[in-house]
Amino acid sequence: MRLDPFFDERLRVHRKYMFDQAVGVLRTRVSALWPFARTVVPAAAAPKPPTKADKALGPHARARAKHRRSALAWDRTELSTVGTAGPDVRITEHEVAVPGHPSVHVRVYHPPVAGDAPVPGVLAFYGGAFRIGGIDYPTTDASYRRRCVDAHVAIVAVAYALAPEHRYPTQIEQAYAALDWLVGSAGELGIDRSRIGVQGISAGGCIAAALTIVNRDRANHPLMLQLLEVPVVDLTGSHLDLGAMRALGIPRFFTVRELRSVARTYLTRPQDAREAYASPLRAASHEGLPPAVILTAEYDPLRGDGDAYGAALRAAGVDASVVRYQGVTHDTVIFTGVLPAARRWHDDAVTALRRLHR
Repeated sequence: MRLDPFFDERLRVHRKYMFDQAVGVLRTRVSALWPFARTVVPAAAAPKPPTKADKALGPHARARAKHRRSALAWDRTELSTVGTAGPDVRITEHEVAVPGHPSVHVRVYHPPVAGDAPVPGVLAFYGGAFRIGGIDYPTTDASYRRRCVDAHVAIVAVAYALAPEHRYPTQIEQAYAALDWLVGSAGELGIDRSRIGVQGISAGGCIAAALTIVNRDRANHPLMLQLLEVPVVDLTGSHLDLGAMRALGIPRFFTVRELRSVARTYLTRPQDAREAYASPLRAASHEGLPPAVILTAEYDPLRGDGDAYGAALRAAGVDASVVRYQGVTHDTVIFTGVLPAARRWHDDAVTALRRLHR
């Protein structure tokens, strides 16, 4: 199906961004090898010297901080222009200890309830290529609020640490600690510990899927559902579907370069990409994992990951469905304010979460 017209201008901007990124990297490398190509900046036009705080961060950390601020500002604009605000719900904040790793912040979105009957709980992991994003991002927060109310479940959002400051397996250990804490604290949170699921989008889908494997290998807490949206489940890149990007006129080089950049930022060593907890699709066995609902997008190279993971789960006897939304892209779920397909995506995710009430 043709790409939805809503994405036409966004595709143009994305192509330009990817091209500019590649040119910038090339220019930096050429400049380093060929000093005569360097441009001398007049003193009057030179940037202000870095502050003491900036110097303490270092150039790479400063660049990351700037990028994250820009991403947060962009996300705020997205919610106000193409998204849907979330309803007011009761929120509680918690800090969970993680043995051998930094503690992790957890925010619980509580649905309105009558009486004291416990509700299902969903451990949720946001997306952002492991290096940006967070539970305070406006579109993420709004989505959690809406799903909390519409599915009548408690959303337990995990603010896992970002890479490269914290690399794999920190995020996986934080996810497991959060699950262990949720099961142990369910009663005081008003959550039914026998009706717990996990959800994750993009990089968060990788963490959510990995968590189900870690849990099976360790405590084996009962999990009723894994909802994985446009997940990356193989960081070797072996299951990327490059046809999705070719159809958009984006060269293979750009897509592969982006995935390698994500993996390089997240993983401690390149060979970690072959470990089951980093790339859930590569687990030796998928038996005994919870039922899965996997949502993918036609114009997203990660559709190949979603298809392959659904097939692997089914082959292991796991109840798994894979739904591909035609004519849309990786970040479709954000655009509920303007795009019918995004509203349908939200409704389908809510339907999946309502399975926890059975």
